[in-house]
Amino acid sequence: MRTRAVRLYGKNDLRIEEFELPAIKEDEILACIVTNSVCMSDHKAAEQGADHKRIPKDVDRNPIMLGHEFCGEIVQVGSKWSSSFAPGDRFSIQPALNYKGSLDAPGYSYHYIGGDATYVVIPNEVMEMECLLKYEGDAFFLGSLAEPVSCIVGTYHAMYHTTGGSYEHKMGIVKGGNLAIIAGVGPMGLGAIDYGIHCDRKPALMVVTDIDDARLARAAALYPVEEAARNGVKLVYLNTKELSDPVATMMELSNGHGYDDVMVMAPVKALIEQADAILAKDGCLNFFAGPNRTDFTASLNFYNVHYASTHIVGTSGGNTEDMRDSLHMMEQGLINPSAMITHVGGLNAVPETVIKLPSIPGGKKLIYTHYELPLTAIADFAEKGKSDPFFAKLAEIVDRHGGLWNVEAESYLLAHAPKHTD
Repeated sequence: MRTRAVRLYGKNDLRIEEFELPAIKEDEILACIVTNSVCMSDHKAAEQGADHKRIPKDVDRNPIMLGHEFCGEIVQVGSKWSSSFAPGDRFSIQPALNYKGSLDAPGYSYHYIGGDATYVVIPNEVMEMECLLKYEGDAFFLGSLAEPVSCIVGTYHAMYHTTGGSYEHKMGIVKGGNLAIIAGVGPMGLGAIDYGIHCDRKPALMVVTDIDDARLARAAALYPVEEAARNGVKLVYLNTKELSDPVATMMELSNGHGYDDVMVMAPVKALIEQADAILAKDGCLNFFAGPNRTDFTASLNFYNVHYASTHIVGTSGGNTEDMRDSLHMMEQGLINPSAMITHVGGLNAVPETVIKLPSIPGGKKLIYTHYELPLTAIADFAEKGKSDPFFAKLAEIVDRHGGLWNVEAESYLLAHAPKHTD
């Protein structure tokens, strides 16, 4: 089977190449990739090249396939796994395999599996670790979002609190407590709002901060305070940019109690220190955002660590159970992470998108790997549609769905978008 893939050879050396995949072994699976969502981790991998902890040192001679947020269909199954999987099964993958203690992961470490490809060979260890997950949903793009959503699920699960008089920790956010999501209207923040409103362990108060009115307005339109209230959550959107004392304002919103759980969604020193200052007794601060700098630091109040039992946790991705939860909730329509997607494109757009990702505004960039499409913001469909009927139709479809990417739009793209030709 021939594949077309984006391969990493070194720092910001990404190449779109077509080559023959090896025939699968009895313990492997051949699969077709339909969608892959570009992640900031892809940018970090390209930026660091062989210095990245998951990328092989010989990547310059043995390139890896990039991309780890993907969804597709199984094409051929080796005999070892024929009773568990079948051709036509839709799937998503948990890339954090933790196979025999290794950091190797699809999208970082393998020559023949990564999301930015048309076809891949899924190695035995993915199935051995139960990281090949069947997906029963209608939309491939939601399957691609399962991995980033699992990071959010994992964040909620990783929060912990003490039990008075014992050393037993209670895992998860405080049910009926106060939750703050700092810098919370980026793509992952939006997912955290959605999950917090609709999960089975909800806060009573959720305060979401940012410094951009337009971003806050979009979040409020996607997840209205009225919708949160119907689910038992008091939701407050707060622009802290012009506040003389953001901490005082946030404490006032919590009626002086502070916040049992705080998530920091951007690697900014001042935001971590702000989050620390609003923690309630036994409060937990989750540093969600991964910094590029290995020497990134911020100050914490260790008096409160000692006397108020405040604590800190960091999460870098979800585990397989978190991913199962995210797939289940999407399949059941309990959450809809479509709002995370702001751009779509084809495989041809991947190298430039990955390298320039921090400077491209918006949220998730969704790639349809079998197609030739420029990376295009959903908000720009109507303008491009003035000269391109394909984008005119997409603009019409997304407009009927509140400006969000959706199953109908995906179906139209799969049927009508231009495919790659040699």
